Amino acid sequence: MGYVAVKGGTHAIEESIKQIKYERLKSGTVLDTAKVEAGMRGLIDQVMSESSLYCPKLAAISIKQAEGNPEEAVFLLRAYRSTLPRKHYSRIADPAEMMVERRISASFKDIPGGQVLGATTDYTHRLLDFSLVKETDRDALNWLEAYQLESGSQHEGEPTGRFPKVLDYLRKEGLMAVCSDDNREPDDVTKKSLEFPSSRSQRLQILTRGETGAVTSFAYAVIRGYGALHPTVGELRVGSIPIHIDDPMDAVNEEEDAYYIGEIKVTEAEMLIPVTIEKGNGKEEIEFEIGYGLVFGQNETKTIAMGILDHSLERGKAEYPSEDEEFVLYHIDSVESTGFISHLKMPHYVTFQSKLDSVRKTKKDEVEAATDAIKL
Repeated sequence: MGYVAVKGGTHAIEESIKQIKYERLKSGTVLDTAKVEAGMRGLIDQVMSESSLYCPKLAAISIKQAEGNPEEAVFLLRAYRSTLPRKHYSRIADPAEMMVERRISASFKDIPGGQVLGATTDYTHRLLDFSLVKETDRDALNWLEAYQLESGSQHEGEPTGRFPKVLDYLRKEGLMAVCSDDNREPDDVTKKSLEFPSSRSQRLQILTRGETGAVTSFAYAVIRGYGALHPTVGELRVGSIPIHIDDPMDAVNEEEDAYYIGEIKVTEAEMLIPVTIEKGNGKEEIEFEIGYGLVFGQNETKTIAMGILDHSLERGKAEYPSEDEEFVLYHIDSVESTGFISHLKMPHYVTFQSKLDSVRKTKKDEVEAATDAIKL
């Protein structure tokens, strides 16, 4: 692809940048990043997931700078992430250690430990709440005080505790295969470019940082017909998992000597997908396979969609676009897709003029041929 350098225009570019700031400030009000962080939880979680950077404060800054545009916020945060040194690798974080805030199963009514509905919009009426227009900080404090008195809790949203995994009980009954641990060091897609055929660690990384809408759309395509699957949520859980790092001065790196550095909030989904297995002699049986999803924050739709695509790509038959790893993985990345579409706004003078000259020549040849035909 050819480009031509554009010289000059520095003053125009500087004025354009000023115009961006003017558009953000022209109302005379400024968003407080602390309020963005506190009041835009869904957007914060989406941006952190797609950026592969868990930091609500930085996500709030990027959202403010991008004026609420998630794709631009992700672009900003990924660019900042690329400047950070990587000082440690954490130990393997086990979702079984999650302090659960929300936990449901669409496969079983009664699950060990019970269903925990937690915070979700699933049961709301999706009606606009016009009272939010005049809501104040004092209103929020009053509501919180009343809620704490009613619930007897001093900490709203406090995790309820650890729960057993639903699928472990299916495995104990022999209804599902026991998965063996894969202790190979995972590939890092932020340090090494994706290659095909991809490893599962690469696929899971790209899916978890994929653009939420794109991941959801591809998974919807799988269910709708491009794969003809109808999965069921075996277990969906939202909560915080602890993160530990090894002592950098300890060469042995025993687990009990690791340092606890904090926790991150994640959403995890284990999807049950029925598949027909041929057993010979014309006999077929239905078995369940698993699709897995895990993303930063609370983003349940994306996590479920990730689990569906994980299973589709694991099959790897490429019978449908949704099972073609190159097609899916190359087209769900927010920064890659946004960047390439946006580059179309850059100067393409040389390539376009070449095409234009070709069209003009073709038209000229057609006119000359028609003229010659008339003369004959």
